[in-house]
Amino acid sequence: MKDSDGKKIENIYNWLRDKYGEAPEPSEMSGVDYVIETILSQNTNDINRDKAFDKLKKRYQEDYEAIQNAPKDELIDTIRIAGLGPTKAERIQETLKIIYEKEGEYSVEFLDDLDLDDGKKWLTDIPGVGPKTASVILGFHFKKPTIPVDTHVHRLAGRYNLVPEGSSRTKTHNILEEKVPDEIKYGFHRLLIEHGRAECIARDKDCNCELCQKYGE
Repeated sequence: MKDSDGKKIENIYNWLRDKYGEAPEPSEMSGVDYVIETILSQNTNDINRDKAFDKLKKRYQEDYEAIQNAPKDELIDTIRIAGLGPTKAERIQETLKIIYEKEGEYSVEFLDDLDLDDGKKWLTDIPGVGPKTASVILGFHFKKPTIPVDTHVHRLAGRYNLVPEGSSRTKTHNILEEKVPDEIKYGFHRLLIEHGRAECIARDKDCNCELCQKYGE
């Protein structure tokens, strides 16, 4: 590699920022809403996730107790467009139950007082909440220095040789968490996704974008 890993990451980030501008700020949602939204986002696209989340909020508003105790078929129908309705409905209800039983309220704001590793552990102890979901909640809502690894980040990290060939998402997550400086983790993640959607797309195996030309095989 022409650049050290640190220099390469800095160069990629600067290129992305020059091309797409600063990463957009995350939306202002409660921590519990982030938990629900990230569960809905599993194995679907953002459009269907957003539609499912909007339907959920229209039906139940901010009444998390009503979501937790809703008839299973009703909740499945509400979030159906996000796919995997039975699984996601069960995960959402179980997660709300765990949060309430542990904290006595439907809130995860206490996570802001925990360090990153403890926050990740608390979240990933919830069935169905994996490292990506935990990182989204901690990074987007609490602005913790963590980098979620979704399909685009995983794919582009491999294309640009930031991780060894064939790395799992978990390994990619661990490597990027270590190598990407804390102060750019959020922006690096968001802008990689932007580039993966706009130009360095999955179906283009021989992508000719500038980053692939410089850092690809």
